[in-house]
Amino acid sequence: MADDKVSPEPQPARPTLSRSATTLTARDELLQAKKNTLLKSHGRPPWYGEDGSPISDAFVVGIAGGSASGKTHVARRIVQALGSIPTVIILSQDSFYKRHTPEEIELANASRFDFDHPDAIDMPLFASCLSDLRACRQTNIPIYSFTEHQRLRETKYLYGAAIIIAEGIMALHDPALRALYDLKIFVQCDSDLMLARRIRRDVKERGRSVDGVLEQYLRYVKPSYDNFVQPTSRYANIIVPGYDNAVATDIIATHIRRQLDGRATQLRQRLAGAGPRDLIPQDCTPDPAKEYLNLTILSHTPQLQGILTILRDRTTNRGDFIFFVDRLATLLAEKAMEHLPFRPKTVMTPLEVESHGNELDTDYICGVSILRSGGPLERGLRRVVSAIPIGSMLIQSEAATGEPLLFHLQLPIYIRHRHLAEKSWVFVLDAQIGTGAAAFMAIRVLLDHGVPQDHIIFVVFLVARCGGISMLQRAFPQVKFVCGAVDDGLQEMWLEGVEEGDGQMEAEGRKAWVVEPGMGHIGDRYYL
Repeated sequence: MADDKVSPEPQPARPTLSRSATTLTARDELLQAKKNTLLKSHGRPPWYGEDGSPISDAFVVGIAGGSASGKTHVARRIVQALGSIPTVIILSQDSFYKRHTPEEIELANASRFDFDHPDAIDMPLFASCLSDLRACRQTNIPIYSFTEHQRLRETKYLYGAAIIIAEGIMALHDPALRALYDLKIFVQCDSDLMLARRIRRDVKERGRSVDGVLEQYLRYVKPSYDNFVQPTSRYANIIVPGYDNAVATDIIATHIRRQLDGRATQLRQRLAGAGPRDLIPQDCTPDPAKEYLNLTILSHTPQLQGILTILRDRTTNRGDFIFFVDRLATLLAEKAMEHLPFRPKTVMTPLEVESHGNELDTDYICGVSILRSGGPLERGLRRVVSAIPIGSMLIQSEAATGEPLLFHLQLPIYIRHRHLAEKSWVFVLDAQIGTGAAAFMAIRVLLDHGVPQDHIIFVVFLVARCGGISMLQRAFPQVKFVCGAVDDGLQEMWLEGVEEGDGQMEAEGRKAWVVEPGMGHIGDRYYL
């Protein structure tokens, strides 16, 4: 965890979905939205290799300059110039002001506190949060109230950016920060223009008086710029004017695009072509001598075979399909529960007799559904684990390359904070594992948040024997997989429309891989 000042921690065994608890004023919320933003034009491509380990960091840009020089404007112009790019985070140094004492707050209200000195910024925390984001891990950044002159208890969760733009007057001052940047920018602006912008901003957005702004500027801001900010321009790779900077931002955007292209990875084709690795026996009976001990397959009793027959039949009506999907989902959830830790417990029965049994030996259990094919498994999981919080991921394939892209992420609070994620057990829900591309990304996201590999239980209806399951097992040997059946086929085909599911969430007019005989498009049959 980058910051131990987080929203109130949830109570064990009574999990709730993550919500942003806040006491910010409307002005503070507006300011935070402007300063710290997560922008998306399309999803986050893979940042890891076939072994599951990260192979590239996020690209980090540091932008420094005087107060009101136009740093945030330059950051947004770069984003605009990038056009169709993956997720971008604009991270403001203003969030990292230190927590103030009552005496310091009194000085701040009288415009007698120096916010422009390096000592006012929590540089170690800023570097720690930025380092986490750069390494593709989640972080929770502090929220600072300019009206209260205080860092609040709440934090803002950030994750998943391919590009991070960190801006602030001291963004190039600290050596630890400079070491994290791939590109360093200094915004040069005329001092009169900066003063005019600062007066307009502080009066309009922060409730200051003109006299207070001028006094603070002359007493602290200008000396700080001369002594600490302007000298950091020597560390910049490029100096950008604070106005009329379209040409400069276009050049910077071109450089960033080139760097991202060089970091691109091609994962889907290799997963689809993995072929059988003798990890799944033909009769689906586990052999202790084999590597597939982390794959649990439901026993093919006559009942299960009957359920699968109904689900595979294309003539099954929707009502029956939903009923039997829910039955199979419940069986899978019950089987998946066997991988959780239990401890002995003795209870007293209504007949006043002791009974020795077990209870769950964990405080934090949650689920994550891969939209929308994982949705049909949610009801079964909720029947087995009461009040379990279930988050979601949306992973789709890029039209041009077929690579998985992370479009949406809404995780339970247990996973959003690393100190809780390290103690959490997570059920990942998806309809099937074909090429395994969506499963690969989902597992990598959880690992980035600090969830231990052996605390991840992947629950699916079907697995393709010759698909990506073998590479998933090799890349993540401690992750448990629970499935209803193993299908032999993974057919390569050309899709004409948008479908759903691992191996089937494809764009129009492009190659895809479909599990055979399969159950069709399970999400469509369940929801439509």
